[in-house]
Amino acid sequence: MDCLFCKIINGEIPSKKVYEDELVYAFYDINPQAPVHVLVLPKKHIASADSVNRENSADIAAVFEAIPKIAAACALADGYRVITNVGVHGCQSVKHIHFHLLGGVQLKESFN
Repeated sequence: MDCLFCKIINGEIPSKKVYEDELVYAFYDINPQAPVHVLVLPKKHIASADSVNRENSADIAAVFEAIPKIAAACALADGYRVITNVGVHGCQSVKHIHFHLLGGVQLKESFN
């Protein structure tokens, strides 16, 4: 499989790891949109939110169980935002489901 994030998870491409357990991998985004911008993803390759189903939903649950731990480790006690992009119009750049954890500053409500 020629997936950028699978290669990062497997250590073939370096990343600045923030968190890892048996199901989840998280690392700092190389093009941060906030002072703290971490990508959190399941280790299992799932293309996007459109591909979540009964067989892989436990992997997505594991991501959401890890997010508060990652947020705490990144000192985001005042809050944060979690976003996922789906498809071309949703600006999904890598076809491996991932969640952007953004914080470290008062975020704007607008997405423009």
